[in-house]
Amino acid sequence: MQAAVVQMLVEDSRDDNLATATRLVRDAAAAGAHIVVLPEVVDYMGPDEGVADIKSSIPGPVSDQFADLAGELGIWLLAGSIHEAIDDDHRTYNTSLLFSPEGVEIARYRKIHLYDVQIPGQVNALESASTAGGAEIVTADIAGHTAGLAICYDVRFPELFRALADEGAELVFLPAAFTLFTGKDHWEVLIRARAIENQCYMLASGQQGRDKQGRTTYGRSMIVDPWGTVLAVAPDGEGFAMATLDFDRLAKIRRELPSLANRRLNRPELIGV
Repeated sequence: MQAAVVQMLVEDSRDDNLATATRLVRDAAAAGAHIVVLPEVVDYMGPDEGVADIKSSIPGPVSDQFADLAGELGIWLLAGSIHEAIDDDHRTYNTSLLFSPEGVEIARYRKIHLYDVQIPGQVNALESASTAGGAEIVTADIAGHTAGLAICYDVRFPELFRALADEGAELVFLPAAFTLFTGKDHWEVLIRARAIENQCYMLASGQQGRDKQGRTTYGRSMIVDPWGTVLAVAPDGEGFAMATLDFDRLAKIRRELPSLANRRLNRPELIGV
């Protein structure tokens, strides 16, 4: 099964962002991808006051466009994440949608971990002021294989990925918008660690570039196998990275290095034996 992770810079025009995403998904599908992953908040990255104008219900115009695209191309499409409107709330959910080759929504994940960091004189980031956190762990079946869903900052919380592994996840989608500052030191390390710990494929699609607000995202969208090997990585700029997901290899790794099966802390009856 061929998978592609798309890389692009998202700006403050929803129409332009969706046009770019659509073009890159088409390019990846034309290159043979059966699964395509888009970056986090693929619909909009701009001033907070602009979110009110672009947020969308699900189903709605944005989700419908991605559903139609998946159905037209006959691919599995992880539509990055979008700003999902919440009734009677100024905040939105940061929501990932997974569409089948028939254009049907088969999974919806709302980002659980929100980036709230306040360091006087240095950082004042309060994602929870504009985004409501999700509360559900989400997996879906893709052609007989279990996929888990996560978003960006989630990658720093290994318990979420272990919960996905407990649900049978063999691959995990990670749309992201990692900053250059943290990405250069942590992005690849965290993705490879989550792949090794849970013996799964990691499909990480990131934004890349410097936007109008002066924010620089790291990129390096990549696909990592269950051994922790980086199979493909995108260079700077728009494009995609593609690799083959070999589930026979995954099964072999889990069989020959049975770390998931050898766990003890999840089985109280074995602790102390």
